[in-house]
Amino acid sequence: MEKQQSRISPFLVFFLVHSVQLGVGVLGFQRTIMKSAGNDAWMAVIAAGFLINVIIMVMYLLLNKQQKDLIDIHKDLFGKWIGGLLSIIWIIYWLMIGIIVLRTYIEIVEVWVFPLINRVMFSSILLSLAYYCVTGGFRVVTGISFLGVVIPFYIFSTFLFPIEFANFRNLLPIWNHSVKELTIATKDMMFGYLGFSTLLMYYPYIKEAKKSQKWAHLGNLLTLGIYLFIIIITIVFFSEAQVSKQVWATLSMWKIVELPFVERVEYIGITSWILIILPNICFSVWAATKGVEKIFNFKPQKVVVFILLILLCSTIAIRGRENIEMINQVMSILGLCLVFIYIPLLTILSFLIAKIRRGKFEKG
Repeated sequence: MEKQQSRISPFLVFFLVHSVQLGVGVLGFQRTIMKSAGNDAWMAVIAAGFLINVIIMVMYLLLNKQQKDLIDIHKDLFGKWIGGLLSIIWIIYWLMIGIIVLRTYIEIVEVWVFPLINRVMFSSILLSLAYYCVTGGFRVVTGISFLGVVIPFYIFSTFLFPIEFANFRNLLPIWNHSVKELTIATKDMMFGYLGFSTLLMYYPYIKEAKKSQKWAHLGNLLTLGIYLFIIIITIVFFSEAQVSKQVWATLSMWKIVELPFVERVEYIGITSWILIILPNICFSVWAATKGVEKIFNFKPQKVVVFILLILLCSTIAIRGRENIEMINQVMSILGLCLVFIYIPLLTILSFLIAKIRRGKFEKG
């Protein structure tokens, strides 16, 4: 009953896919990919975006065939125990996304705005908002994603200011890095697009779900466009040596913005960014909650509280830039394996099993 009442229009998938892709990663992705690809890093952004579109297409092949969410697909293909174990791996992955997004955002606030902020209090306030959204149902989470795309979109206009000091010769020569270097940069860039895998959980909540595929691709292309815009502005504004020293290159560009009504634009940008990261947290919590609820038949309200407590404790426990980077790397590797290896294999396997079962049925 809840699923019928919670169904959303296909075009809203555009906002759902885009909102979970664009989080804290866009504030500092430049250093990572420019370390390998230098001024050709924009190619890695495009390549990663198109590869994600291929994976979205593969996901829809699986979901359109099965007409179920990932938990039920696992149970149908592998049985209760093995399927449940595979689902738990995905739940852990979604939890890690929430932890990384929340902890990284708190680090940005500590470094750029309030060095002595009470991390427990700040985390509790954000997670209370997430609790309100998740317990409100899937439509509320969708609404937050919609607002998280539309309201803060004005922020990206501030990145036009550095063009005044841009040196477009920094883009030349084009393709002066090897295929290996561009491949490494593309792999590193993939992390900025991850998060869209929650589609595997909310697919049954979409009306006429097959029609939503084009909107999922368009949402990913909007993410690609924003990443491409920011990396080009970064390349023409900074030198490669300068980017290598900038942990948060996107935030550093805000320092030169001068407006008559505000002196420190980065404060407004970081504060507004909370509307962008909130859908990331809400979706990771919602997907993990739905997964635990379906596997163990627990009450969703208790599961939400338990998951939010895990996020709160993890945020408090993770200290130092090195630990955050280490967890980022672990999650990046896990995400790439799940999305680029596991999903295609699961799709192929589901078609093979369906064919075998159909053959047995016809013989029987």
